[in-house]
Amino acid sequence: MEKIPPVRHGGSSRRAFLSASAVTAVAAPLLAGPAAAAADAGTGLAPGPGRAVAPQRPDKELRRLLGEIDRRRVEATVRRLVAFGTRHTLSSQDDPVRGIGAATAWVFAQLEAVAATSGGRMTVRRQSFVQPVSPQVPTPTTITNVIATLSGDASPERVYVVSGHIDSRVTDVMNFTADAPGADDDASGVAVVMELARVFATRRTEGTLVFAVVAGEEQGLYGSAYMAAQMKAAGTDVQGMFSNDIVGASSGWDGTRPDPRTVRLFVEGVPTTETPAEASARQSVGGENDGPSRQLGRFVQEVAQNDSTGMDVRVIWRRDRYLRGSDHISFLRQGYPAARFTEPRENFAHEHQDVRVQDGVQYGDLVEFVDFDYIARVAKVNAATLWTLAQAPGTPKNLKIISAALTNDTTLRWDRGTEPDLAGYEVVWRETTAASWTHVIDVGDVTTVTIDMSKDNVQFGLRAVDTAGHRSPVAFPKVSSS
Repeated sequence: MEKIPPVRHGGSSRRAFLSASAVTAVAAPLLAGPAAAAADAGTGLAPGPGRAVAPQRPDKELRRLLGEIDRRRVEATVRRLVAFGTRHTLSSQDDPVRGIGAATAWVFAQLEAVAATSGGRMTVRRQSFVQPVSPQVPTPTTITNVIATLSGDASPERVYVVSGHIDSRVTDVMNFTADAPGADDDASGVAVVMELARVFATRRTEGTLVFAVVAGEEQGLYGSAYMAAQMKAAGTDVQGMFSNDIVGASSGWDGTRPDPRTVRLFVEGVPTTETPAEASARQSVGGENDGPSRQLGRFVQEVAQNDSTGMDVRVIWRRDRYLRGSDHISFLRQGYPAARFTEPRENFAHEHQDVRVQDGVQYGDLVEFVDFDYIARVAKVNAATLWTLAQAPGTPKNLKIISAALTNDTTLRWDRGTEPDLAGYEVVWRETTAASWTHVIDVGDVTTVTIDMSKDNVQFGLRAVDTAGHRSPVAFPKVSSS
C-alpha cells in the first residue's frame, strides 16, 4: 500500500509505508498488553506503536575510556592554572610566570604533549586575533584560543566541540592586576577539556572532536565568538558544542552538598537564529521544545546519565542562568546546537569576587572550594557524550514532515547519511506534552516513511543507527508541502 511516490537516492528507491500492522512487524518487540500499560504508566501516555525509548548503554571502549579519567591530573591542572596569579584577558602576555600569556603558553605546551600520543591525528594551534576597543576592552588586545583537533576517520567533516575558558576576573571586570585565582570559574572547565583531550588522543573516532581552551569570556565571550564565526565562515559542520563553565564545586552557598552527583545542562528551546519563516511555522504546528539544542540535551541524558559516569544530568530548558552567559552562546548565534554544563548550586561569594574576608565570610574563587572528584565526574559526562556522538552516525539532515494535503497519517522524508557503517533509521515520537521521546519505531534503511498516525496529535523525530547500535541525536522535522 503506497501512499507516496518513491524517493530516489543513489539510484535506488528507499521508501516505507507503516500501517499499524506493519509497525508491529518492523518494530518488534512491540509494546503490547500489560507491558505497554506498564511502560506508559510513568508518562501518563496511552500505548502506541513502537517500543519504549531506552538509554544507550556505554560500549566496552567507552567504559575503558571513562576508567582512564584521572582526578589527580584534574587537580594538578586546576592548581597550576591558579598559580599564574591572574589570567585576566587584559593581564600580561609576556610575563613568563604571571598572567594570561604564561597560562596560555602552558596550556598550549600541555596539549602539544597530548597530541604527540595521537599518531598524528591530533593537531594543536593557537588561534589569535586582535579584539578592538569595546566597553570592557579599553585598548586593542590580542586574544588567543588554544585549539586541539582530533580528526575523525570515517566522517571527519562532522565536528563536535567542547570548551572551557582560560581567563579569570575579580569584582571589577576591568581590574587586571589583582589576584584572580579562577579555580572554579573556569580552571575547572579547562581541566575537563584537557583531561578529555588526553584520554581521547590515543583513540580513533568516526567524527572529529575539537578541544578548545578559549579566552576573553569574562570580557564578552570574545574568544569563542571569534572561533564560532571562523567555523561558520569555513562551512564547518558543527553538530554539537558544549561549554564547561563553573563545573568545580559540589557544595552549595549554604555549605551543604545536596547534589554531589548532579550537573546542570542549559539548553535553549527556540533557536537563537530562528528566521521569521521558521517562527511562523513553529507558531502554527509547535516545536518550541524541539530545537537542535533541546535534542542535544535529551541525547546527553540518554548516553551520559548512568552508573558508568555516576552522575545525573539535570537538563534545564533555558539558554543560561539569569544575568549570566557562557561560550555556548557564541555557537548558538552562529546557528550551531550548543549547551552549557555547570554545577548545581553556585556559591556567588566564590565567583567574580576580590579575594578577601568580610564579616567572617571568605570571598574569592579559591582552589580550596573546588571538589576534584566532582570535576572528574563531570569530565566523564562529557566523555560519554562526545564518544557516543563521534562514534554514532550524524544527526539526520533535511528531515521534512509532508503537509501537502489533509491526512490522518504522517509522511517523513530525509537525506540518507554517508557513514559507511550506517544501518538505518528510527522514528521516535511522543505526546506533545511529554518532555522526552517515549516511543521508537524501526523503519530500516529508507529515506521516506509513512506512518499510520496523525501528525496533528503527536511530535515526531528521526535518528540514525549504525551497525554497532550507536544512535544519533534526534532530528526534528521542518514542514514541507512537497
